[in-house]
Amino acid sequence: MIMSQKIFIGTDSGATTTKFSAVRENGEAVSTKLLQRPTNAQQGRAAVIAGWIAGIGEFLAQNQLTWAQVQGVGLAIPGPYERDGVFGKSPNLPASFCGWDVSADYRAALAQPAGRPLPLVVGNDGNYGGVAEAKIARGGQKVSVMMLMPGSGLGAAFVGADGLSLDGDTLAGMEAGHMPAPLHLLGLTGKPFPCGCGRDWGCVEAYTTISGLPHLLAEKLLKYPDHELARSAAPIKEKVLSLRGRAQQGDALAMEIFDFQARVLGLHVANLVMALDPGIVVIGGGLMDRETTTPEFRDRYLRRIREAARPYLWPQQRDTIKIMPAALGELSQAIGAALVALYRSRG
Repeated sequence: MIMSQKIFIGTDSGATTTKFSAVRENGEAVSTKLLQRPTNAQQGRAAVIAGWIAGIGEFLAQNQLTWAQVQGVGLAIPGPYERDGVFGKSPNLPASFCGWDVSADYRAALAQPAGRPLPLVVGNDGNYGGVAEAKIARGGQKVSVMMLMPGSGLGAAFVGADGLSLDGDTLAGMEAGHMPAPLHLLGLTGKPFPCGCGRDWGCVEAYTTISGLPHLLAEKLLKYPDHELARSAAPIKEKVLSLRGRAQQGDALAMEIFDFQARVLGLHVANLVMALDPGIVVIGGGLMDRETTTPEFRDRYLRRIREAARPYLWPQQRDTIKIMPAALGELSQAIGAALVALYRSRG
């Protein structure tokens, strides 16, 4: 243990689990081993805070570090927010969390084991994930980076050349999943797919993520009436969650669905690039997971994104912009939170 080594802790707390990480003063991760513990949101606010403090203590012990070395902490949490560090009404958290000044409570709790007040930054989990992925994607370049992460929803971030994310004046910056998809280009009939946000204009999230798979599967089963999933009595959730695995085996129906989602995402990339003009676009989420998808599948998905985006980019962007896979997987948001704590400490 190097007692003089200063570190910055990152906590990434979702409704179900919390992940812990840290970076050194040079921005390098202390460890890439995943430490994940239950958030225990159902037990209330105090239980959540206690779990975060215990998780940090466990991380420090695993890496032969001490609280004395901690110089700052970052917390990545899902939105929406009433204001900076205060939860708004979330569909995935207890109603009692609405209006919770998590920043004040966490800061007070951190001071106990540290023996002194610790600087704390709190921000959107998707934005913080983008900060971490941007650091790796840009290498030594001073370029801006946009990230899109399709999963259960569509996470999005834009990170400037200074390494920090675009948060917006109401902390809703880069909620790009809830912009309308160009439905006239997609060949779908009927009403736009519904979105959990309540908008009825055809949110991109509904066409690129797990949330929209039931609707896409229903459309494709009309073309494949003899498919195993057409005959299956399994719950719809089980059916759609099987699609990623089926695609790895070359299942035609599953491949068509993910090709379609990649096309929608590519059009969205072009739309966002027109507004933000990033040098690099990072694609993350479960479809880029190296443990559950094949290199062939990932290459095909990224190729479909590039093909869909290219015609709508400015000519000078077509050959310069890089569209690449994310690198950090589940650790991106915790590492990003730690990096923002580090960057903010520099003033």
